[in-house]
Amino acid sequence: MLHSSHRIMVAISLIAIGLMPSGLSSSGVIQSALIQSASAQATDNETLKDMLAVQIRSQGYNCGQALEARQDQQLSKPDHGVWVLKCSNATFRISRAPDMAAKVEQLP
Repeated sequence: MLHSSHRIMVAISLIAIGLMPSGLSSSGVIQSALIQSASAQATDNETLKDMLAVQIRSQGYNCGQALEARQDQQLSKPDHGVWVLKCSNATFRISRAPDMAAKVEQLP
């Protein structure tokens, strides 16, 4: 399956070389690819925040409803992701390394 950014590039390439399938407009193909990309990103974020919430709950932390998750780019390293999870009742910084329990810190 092609990543959404690859679908956009394929659509642009088909347009550029004149191989757009009959019955499709170039703007329609690009718009469809962009909508699919936005939808995939929204689904990924929904899955991420819920997965992080389940993980910290399993470690004994109270996360009411998971509202938002974002990666802390400054603290993250290869094989060691750092995320900020905003729950309805608290905000947490979560450090995750492969095959280890998450390090969880409640933020003010």
